[in-house]
Order: sequence, then structure tokens, then C-alpha cells
Amino acid sequence: MGCVKATPEEQQRLLELADLDAELGRVDHRRKGLPEHAELAQLDERDAELRDSLATLEAEDGDLKRGQAKAESDVDQVRTRVDRDQQRLDAGQVSTPRELENLQSEIASLGRRQSDLEEIVLDLMERRETVQASINAGAAERAQITATRGEVLSRRDAALAELAEQGGQAERRRAEVAAQEPAELVAFYDKLRASHGGVGAAALRRGRCEGCHLGFSTVDLNTIRAAAPDEVLRCEECRRILVRTDESGL
Repeated sequence: MGCVKATPEEQQRLLELADLDAELGRVDHRRKGLPEHAELAQLDERDAELRDSLATLEAEDGDLKRGQAKAESDVDQVRTRVDRDQQRLDAGQVSTPRELENLQSEIASLGRRQSDLEEIVLDLMERRETVQASINAGAAERAQITATRGEVLSRRDAALAELAEQGGQAERRRAEVAAQEPAELVAFYDKLRASHGGVGAAALRRGRCEGCHLGFSTVDLNTIRAAAPDEVLRCEECRRILVRTDESGL
């Protein structure tokens, strides 16, 4: 079970290091798991959807606007022809019944064409109104998202600042404790910590490892009991440094 040597006091301080590392792990877990992270991701996702949707709507509105302008121009052209023909008719410039019949027929045909084009213009205007309403609604939602995002960012930053303070206190205390330990012991502990869930030592209490909660057999406890006080022991199950305490049950 032995690895390196350290006094009982030095081994006891490893438990404080382990507690501080556990606290730092909890702080990091809370930092990564802040609900504001998910809220911001959802807001950003929705904002991206709206941005794409608005781009499509604005392109559609541009097409409709051009179509409306074209239809209105066609209406104007037909109306001009109708007015011209009507002026000829009213001025008595038609000399034969055949020509009169043709002119009247053309005026009637142009009137129907004008009516059809005006219907097209009206339809395009209504479609543009619908698209514009969707654009306005999307823009309003994006503005609301911007406001909400600012609120969420403020909450997140406040929570991160609080966690940074907690983590900073734990880091400073950890540095103080580590400075009191032999460099070899700290290096060994840190090596174990890196591969055992961020904590490299656990207490032996009432015949059980507090790291993995494994209860030791009588044979194992006898082996631990026989070990020298300065021998650094390892749990056979979780492989963390096993620190003997007054509550070890030895």
C-alpha cells in the first residue's frame, strides 16, 4: 500500500487540499451549468432563426414591390391608351362605322385589361401588407430578444463574478495549504487528483474510504493498522491516498 513518506500532520493537510479541490470542482460545475448559458443559447438560436426568416421576408417583399411597380406601370399604360381612344371617340375623329366598332371594341378590351391589372396590383399590395406585418413582428421579437439577452447576460455575469470570488478564495487557501506540504507529496497528490475525479486523497473513517465508500475487511484494516505513521497509503479500490484519522476505527 505504501508510496511515499509524510508525517501524519502532512497527510492530514491533504484532506484539506482534497476538500478545497472538491469545492473548486463544485464551483467549476456550477459555472458550466449556469441556467443562463442555456437561456442565452436558446435566445441566440431563436435570433438566428428570425434573422434568416427576416432576410427571406425582405427578399420576398422586394420581389413583390417590383411586381407591384410593374403592374402599376402596366395599368398606367393601359389607362393612357383608354384615355387616348376615348378622346378620339369623343372628338368624332372616327370616320367609318367599321373604325368606330373597332375603337369601341378596343376600349372595352382595354377596360377589361385595366381591371385585371388593378386586381393584380391590389393582390400584390395585400401580399406586401402581410409580409410587412411579418417583418414588423419579427423585428419586434428580435428587439425583445436583445433586451432579454441583456438581462440574462447581467444575471450570468453576476453569477460568474460570485463564483469567481468563491473559486478565488478556495484557490488562495489551497495555495497556502500546498505551500506547507512537501513538494514530493503535493506532486504525488496532484498526479492522483488528475486521474481520480479531481480529488487525490480521502479519509479513512470507521473502517471505510470516504472517497469510494468502500468498507475494508479485517485483514485490510490490520494491514493499515500495522503501517508506519509516516507511510502514505492508497485505497485499493479508488487508488486515492488514504489518510488515517482519529475516526478511522483502527
